[in-house]
Amino acid sequence: MSNLQVNTTQNVNLSYTIVSIGERILAFLIDGFILYIYAYLVGLIADAIDFAFDDQWTTIGIVSLIFLPAMSYSLVMHSLFNGRTVGKMLLKIRVVRLDGSPVHWSNYLVRWMLRLVDIWIFVGSIGLLSILFSERRQRVGDAAAGTVVISTKNKTKVSHTILEEVEEAYSPVFTNVTVLSDKDVRLIKDTYLIAQKSHDFKTLKTLRDKVESLLGTKSELYDKQYIDTVLKDYNYFTQQL
Repeated sequence: MSNLQVNTTQNVNLSYTIVSIGERILAFLIDGFILYIYAYLVGLIADAIDFAFDDQWTTIGIVSLIFLPAMSYSLVMHSLFNGRTVGKMLLKIRVVRLDGSPVHWSNYLVRWMLRLVDIWIFVGSIGLLSILFSERRQRVGDAAAGTVVISTKNKTKVSHTILEEVEEAYSPVFTNVTVLSDKDVRLIKDTYLIAQKSHDFKTLKTLRDKVESLLGTKSELYDKQYIDTVLKDYNYFTQQL
């Protein structure tokens, strides 16, 4: 696997692992299996409708409407689930922009439309060849959309001395933490860890007061909870850039 270096608009350097072609194929097969099951169920529904109405055109119309979501499965899933389909979720991979900015729905649309070239017309040969010979493992749709598929198994931090792990479902509390610089956050966390280790509650209180003055907050959280939340919020927002 190769790595992708991204510099965000906050001048934060992120490093991602670009997934292998094997992982992409496996994710595709998982999604394909889901669509196969969906098609099978639609077939059963079609038989039931045909039996109930005994009208071929009615059956075709209703089944076409039911099957429509499957036609745009990739586009809808990527748009709703932050660059992931079910297959990508299971393998912990997702689509991101090369420049580190959030992926727009139009980027997903370009990728989805070019599946026709990458996958369907040439039975996947174009997509496979472009991934194999592309430096960033991009298929034609990725190259056109400015996207790449990366692994989220081990999210790379800005620095292990600055940030902390946060869950994807994490909800930030302080939305203005991005006014802090990397240098500020590094100093906050270093001081926080030292104060914790030595049980220096006076320093922790002083640190909390300083951070609150910088952010202009009036929180009811305890000192430790407050600093911990600020660090997690900073990590959350820098990962969204």
